[in-house]
Amino acid sequence: MGARAGVVVRTATLDGDVVRPPRGLPRTARVRTAVDLARRGPLEDGVVLLDRLVGAGVTSLVEVRDAVAALPRCRGSRLAREVAALADGLAGSPQETRLRLLLRAAGLPAPEAQFRVFDEAGFVARVDFAYPELRIAVEYDGAWHAERGQFRRDRRRLSRLAAAGWRVVFVTAADLHAPEELLARLRAMLGR
Repeated sequence: MGARAGVVVRTATLDGDVVRPPRGLPRTARVRTAVDLARRGPLEDGVVLLDRLVGAGVTSLVEVRDAVAALPRCRGSRLAREVAALADGLAGSPQETRLRLLLRAAGLPAPEAQFRVFDEAGFVARVDFAYPELRIAVEYDGAWHAERGQFRRDRRRLSRLAAAGWRVVFVTAADLHAPEELLARLRAMLGR
């Protein structure tokens, strides 16, 4: 297959990392595929991709980290190790990964991902990120929150979080593109 507009073709020796199904084309094994994708920049995109692969159960973070640690010094090996070190496999969406990386790059303390909030009546909500000791939740608010019926569910959930003593910071795509105000607000809330 040759390169075409929008298609990049790469070749590599496979050395036993091939799955040969009874029907269809041979392909690389899941861990090998994840490692190969992690070796191709940019860093943030690699972390997003690896989080998605791990979150979907395609591969495990431990297996990928072991595989990148075993890579010889080669093109992309350092990048693959960085990607694997930054991935956590917990993000519910690519934008959650991007938000987590933004908070890290800004020097803010690492929040707990996919934190489950409870009150005396039981389960309240699972929030994207939390600073539990301060009862601060950080939620990425994507386009799906505008879907029919979602607004009502979101408001009911928000009311329960507020009743449990939690403050919620909503983050949008615009905040990720121009994060200064968001980061200043979070620093103030965290006492930084």
